[in-house]
Amino acid sequence: MLSKGWGYNMNYSVKEFLKRGLMFSGLGPIVAGIVYLCIEKSGTELNLSGSTMLLAIITTYIIAFVHAGSSIFNTIEHWSRVKGLLFQLISIYVVYTAGYLINSWLPLKIEVIIIYTVIFIVAFLSVWLTVFFITKSVTKKLNDKLNNSLEE
Repeated sequence: MLSKGWGYNMNYSVKEFLKRGLMFSGLGPIVAGIVYLCIEKSGTELNLSGSTMLLAIITTYIIAFVHAGSSIFNTIEHWSRVKGLLFQLISIYVVYTAGYLINSWLPLKIEVIIIYTVIFIVAFLSVWLTVFFITKSVTKKLNDKLNNSLEE
C-alpha cells in the first residue's frame, strides 16, 4: 500500500487522467462525424474510404482522451499553476498536431504549422485564462459569503 506521499499522489493522478480520458473520449468520434457532415453539407464531395474513416475515429478518440485526461495537470497540488498549464498545453498540442498531420487535416508545411501553433496557443491561453478568472471570481464570492455567514 502506498503512503500518502509522492507515489500516492502520482498514482492518483494517473488513475484520474485515465478516468477522465475514458469518460470523454467517446466524444471524439462524434466530433469527427460532425466535421465530415459539415464538409458534406457545404457541398464538398466526400469520398471517404473505410480506412480513412477508421483513422479519423481512432485519432479523434485519442485526442479527446488526452484532452480530457490532461485536465488533471491543473489539479496536482504540489505543482505550480505554470507547470500544470505547460503540461496540459504541451500534451494537448502534441496530440492535436499529430492527429491533424496523420489525417492530413493540416498540411505538413512549416509556415502552416507555425500559424497553427500561434492560433492554438492563443486559443488555449484565452480559454484557460477565462476559466481561471471565472473560477477565481466564483471562489472569492463563495468565500466572502462563507466568511459573512460565520461572522453572524
